[in-house]
Amino acid sequence: MSAYMFEHKKDQPVLELSRQQAELLLRNTRHGRLAFLSEGQVEIFPVNYVFDGDKLYFRTAPGAKLMAAEAHSMVAFETDGILPDEGWSVVVRGKVNPVAEEHIDYVRGLGLAPWIPTFKDFFVSLNIEDISGRHFIFARQPERGDTRTFTYDPGQTTSTPPEDPDPTRLSR
Repeated sequence: MSAYMFEHKKDQPVLELSRQQAELLLRNTRHGRLAFLSEGQVEIFPVNYVFDGDKLYFRTAPGAKLMAAEAHSMVAFETDGILPDEGWSVVVRGKVNPVAEEHIDYVRGLGLAPWIPTFKDFFVSLNIEDISGRHFIFARQPERGDTRTFTYDPGQTTSTPPEDPDPTRLSR
């Protein structure tokens, strides 16, 4: 049994997540970042959200996010988590849309509420077209030309930094 969230093979510290694994992380996380192109610039905003197994939902006030939803813009959404010895990231791509009035009670019933005491009167859905995710086990980065052998063992529950790193050979 691994001490980590997901099983990795030996010497494979990066795991491509299945859709089911990525959706599990989406379902159990409540915040992320929404990115899209607006007036020739890439914008990125933190949002709290809910995931119903089909779409992501968030609330917003008038502004760039609402304009993106009204334009049915293609967006990217990212959420992640970092623990002492592991981390993960899930990226969703799709179009955002205003939630129709007849569906607002459904979205409210999912528990979606603003985290800060400001008016977020508009509900937005993100229709998932693509989802991907990766899980990482943290350990010492191998350096090119290093005579020490690099290995990763999923049974090791902590990462160990190098004892004598050569600062002239560390990655920048």
